[in-house]
Amino acid sequence: MVKVDWVVKDEKRYKYINLEGEEIKVKKNILVTGGAGFVGTNLVKRLVEEGHNVTSIDNYYTGLKENHQDGVTYIEKDICEIEDYSDYGDFDLVYHLAAIARIQPSFKLPIEYFEANSMATFKLAMYCAKNKIPLQFAGSSSHHSGKFKNPYTFSKDVSEEIVKLCQKHYGLDATITRFYNVYGPYHLKEGGYCTVIGKWEHAIEDGQPITIYGDGTKRRDFTHIDDIVDALVLIQDKDAWGQLFELGRGVNYSIKEVADLFEYDNIIYEDDKPGEAITTLCEDTIAKEVLGWNPKKNLTDYIKNYVSRHL
Repeated sequence: MVKVDWVVKDEKRYKYINLEGEEIKVKKNILVTGGAGFVGTNLVKRLVEEGHNVTSIDNYYTGLKENHQDGVTYIEKDICEIEDYSDYGDFDLVYHLAAIARIQPSFKLPIEYFEANSMATFKLAMYCAKNKIPLQFAGSSSHHSGKFKNPYTFSKDVSEEIVKLCQKHYGLDATITRFYNVYGPYHLKEGGYCTVIGKWEHAIEDGQPITIYGDGTKRRDFTHIDDIVDALVLIQDKDAWGQLFELGRGVNYSIKEVADLFEYDNIIYEDDKPGEAITTLCEDTIAKEVLGWNPKKNLTDYIKNYVSRHL
């Protein structure tokens, strides 16, 4: 039996320390909003593997029940309708991933984006502040293209400001993360909310052309989901609150270069889409300095593996 002493940090967060002064991880009750979506599924899978009790709240607008992981409690509910999260459990930590994503659909649904991405975030942040529950909030790297570029970016930018407001005036412990063009297992392959990598994989598997919008010179910093999850877990492990972490691989490719990696000849070009950035590239090093985060997975290796299995 391990002898431990323990230190209460506050009502919600605590650590167990052994007699050698080393921290011992303890099981936490963790809420993940959007836990049946792409990022959420990969995150809850890791959290369960680490021994935590995990609850997901998802309205399945883009989340999928086929993504369900053993050991997770899944609640089908729209966060816009939730006033008090304590109805669903007593939580030690919240990962807020739920949002209506993607730029193009936001032009047709600006009010819905604001309600889901901004107002629902405000209610959740206030709940966390009141109950002294630390919050990890997923912002958006589209911030760098300007918050008025499209309704999606505006709604996420306002949400970041809401989190900062609650930190300053309501005692919220929170950290904001911005993801760069995430890809990997469980990404959507169909519909208007899928990533370009997922959409192209679906087209290839169906023998259909892949579509490039514009001339293919736009550049994107593609980041593997495993690296994103590593960072999200490191934040809670290191109690790295009050931070804003840019989570990108730090290498970008033109859309044409990515298409060439697939070695697929059936490509069509269509008119460019409005509201999109010309270039995304993570040059911020704070996550590496504070967390020791070092993204390891490369887009080229991922696509080579995909091509070897499907072409």
